Amino acid sequence: MKRMPFERPTTYYDERVKEIDEKICELIKKRKEVSSNNPGYPPFEYITSWAEKFELYEDLLKSMFSSLWNEKVYKPLIEPEGFRRNLPVLKSIEVDDRLFSIISIRQYSNSSVVNFNMDWDITSDLTESQLRHTCFELFIDGHDCRMVDGAGGNGHLHYNFIVSPPLPDDNSGIALTFKEYDPPFRDKQLGHEVLIRL
Repeated sequence: MKRMPFERPTTYYDERVKEIDEKICELIKKRKEVSSNNPGYPPFEYITSWAEKFELYEDLLKSMFSSLWNEKVYKPLIEPEGFRRNLPVLKSIEVDDRLFSIISIRQYSNSSVVNFNMDWDITSDLTESQLRHTCFELFIDGHDCRMVDGAGGNGHLHYNFIVSPPLPDDNSGIALTFKEYDPPFRDKQLGHEVLIRL
């Protein structure tokens, strides 16, 4: 999803804390290295203990560790530029009474945009997963994939994913793996993976 531009909340800065702030950045980098960039999220008992020990607010620490856990959402976004062509795909697969499809891929000079659709029968009893809002992430080997928008209702959902670097025009054999999550927890996958091979 697109982020709003961040504006500095104040022009004030106490230069006496500059070295401490730099040390915080150094420790964040070290944390990523030690954990192979997968530190997880500390148990709440640890956060409670640290809040008491260092006289900090628990909610501040929870928010800080949440931002560190979800670091990839802060990665700079690629904006598609230089539209080249539409590639028809017309691939679909049915999983758990839901039809997943990719109609086309829009090719740009710096990225590709994959449209992903999900359709289901609304006349029958809805399953729990159809009643709650979920989200999908796309995984393609060697590519960064980011959902940028989505919409839907009444038995249909549509998502657009920016893929960079761009997919080749001859994309036969490339595997697109979609994983469904219960937001905001991206480590709790729901249901089966949806694999569509181009």
